[in-house]
Amino acid sequence: MQIGAHVRDDDPLSAARERAAEAVQFFLADPQSWKTPHSHPQATELAEAGIAVYIHAPYVLNVASLNNRIRIPSRKTVAAHAAAAAETGARGLIVHGGHVRKGEEPAEGLANWRKLFERQQEQGGFGVPLLIENTAGGEGAMARDLDMLARLWDEVADFGAGFCLDTCHAYAAGWDLEEAVGRVLAITGRIDLVHLNNSRDEHGSQRDRHAGVVGGEGTIDPELLVAVAREAGAPVIVETPQDGQAADIEFLRARL
Repeated sequence: MQIGAHVRDDDPLSAARERAAEAVQFFLADPQSWKTPHSHPQATELAEAGIAVYIHAPYVLNVASLNNRIRIPSRKTVAAHAAAAAETGARGLIVHGGHVRKGEEPAEGLANWRKLFERQQEQGGFGVPLLIENTAGGEGAMARDLDMLARLWDEVADFGAGFCLDTCHAYAAGWDLEEAVGRVLAITGRIDLVHLNNSRDEHGSQRDRHAGVVGGEGTIDPELLVAVAREAGAPVIVETPQDGQAADIEFLRARL
């Protein structure tokens, strides 16, 4: 099982070595912008070092949106980041599930996910697996509740969509982490990546505030996080405070 961390994009190779990480995740552009991404200059060095790479799409994207001014640029930006991620040698592009606004029909947001895959399939695909990530809160979310996730998978499963399980998001959304892996697998049939994060807030808070796997600031028992990672059997990325990532990785490697 590969264990790594989300790191800054300026020097992911050095960050991986400092943390003894076997995998890294980073952005290819400002996560709060629509800027055009480019392949990372360390792509060859990361591959030669045997470090698995995952790319996270910007937070501003909302593929499910019914607002044309958000949905259309979101589609284009996902495609651009997927292309740049493929050039970087990434094993996946992580995209949040998105949402529709209050009063809007969730079925239309789910259909927009299907249309994203349909349109890209006509152009030869994304070139890298698209991993949809569960989210912590928000009304009309496509990947917060398990029942909505099941409806989303009815739309995207046939296109080979992948899944990224975030433990902080799941806990904040009110999932039972002891059952989370089994319930997700029953819906998606796959977990391609685990964002193994503790939570600064209580169960069901719908607040997305990550804490270190270890260190005492989290409200999730670290051994429960270990159990989730073990059952999922997928590569692990910690998106925890940078100064504690080496300790988080060391802890997980010892337990797993």
